Amino acid sequence: MHNLQNPASSKEITRAYFDSLLLEQRLMDSGVPETELELYGEWFSTPIMTAALSHIGTFNPDMQNGMVEYARAAAEVNAVHWIGMGSNEEFAGVIETGARTIRIVKPYADEEKIFNMLSYAEEMGALAVGMDIDHMFDGKGNPDVCMGEQMAVKSSKDLKRYVDSVKVPFIIKGVLSVWDAAKCAEIGANGIVVSHHNGRMNYAMPPLAILPEIVKEVGDAMPVFVDCGICSGMDAYKALALGATAVGVGTHLIPYIRKGGAEAVAARMQEMTDELRSVMAYTGVKDTTEFDKTVIHRI
Repeated sequence: MHNLQNPASSKEITRAYFDSLLLEQRLMDSGVPETELELYGEWFSTPIMTAALSHIGTFNPDMQNGMVEYARAAAEVNAVHWIGMGSNEEFAGVIETGARTIRIVKPYADEEKIFNMLSYAEEMGALAVGMDIDHMFDGKGNPDVCMGEQMAVKSSKDLKRYVDSVKVPFIIKGVLSVWDAAKCAEIGANGIVVSHHNGRMNYAMPPLAILPEIVKEVGDAMPVFVDCGICSGMDAYKALALGATAVGVGTHLIPYIRKGGAEAVAARMQEMTDELRSVMAYTGVKDTTEFDKTVIHRI
C-alpha cells in the first residue's frame, strides 16, 4: 500500500489491501470442498453472488437487456442475485428469470416511492429487500441526486420504519464501520453489506480491513455480506475467511455481459466458484461453515 499512484482512490486502496493478504497452506486432513450456502432458509450453489448493479442499459447502450441477462446468469448457476436502482417493471423482468433476487432501494426523498418499491418486491417474491445508505450524499455533502432522482438523508428511525414495513429480510447496504453495523442491529436489520460503493468517498477503509471488527460486533445476529473490487475466487475466499457470509461481484462482470450475455456471466461466476473451491481445498476448508481467519496473513 506504499506505492499507490493515487492514494485517494478507495478502489485502488481496496485492491492493494486484497493483494496484501496471503494464505497459509493447510493440507493435513483436508477433503474435497463443498461451496453450497444456506441463506434466509434457501440453498444456493455458491457464496459468490451478483452485486446490486443498476441501469446497465443506460450506461451501456449496447446492452439494453443487460439487467435481465445479469439475472439469468445468477439463476443458471444458482447464485443469489441483487438488483439496485430501477423500475418495478424492470424488477418484474428480473424475477421472471427465476433468479432469487434481493432488491436494494435508494434512499429517495419520496417516501411513498420507497414503500411502493419495497412492497412490490415483497409481493413479487423477492428473497429480501434493502436500502443503499451510502447514496444519501453527493460529493459536496448535500443530499444526492441520482439519475435525476432526489435522495434524502435517512435516520435510524426512518430505516426502522422500512425494516418494519416488510415481512421479508431487510438488508442495509453501505456499512463501513462498527458504529453503523451496531445501529443496523439495533433497528432489526436482517443483514448488512460492508461496502464503500466502489469508492464514493476517498480514503475509505477497504471493506476487508474493517470486516473482522464488524463480524465480531454483529455476525451472530445477521449475515454480513461484502462487495467492492471482488474479481476472483481468491478475492472471495479472503472475504469469506475474514467472516463474510457471501460476497457480491458487480463491475467485474459487466464486460462478460457485453461479450456473451447470461452465458458468459454464468461461465465466469462458475470459474470464480471453481477457483474458490480450489483455494478451500488447499487451506483445509471443507464447506462454507468452516472458514478460518487465522489462515490469512498480511504483508
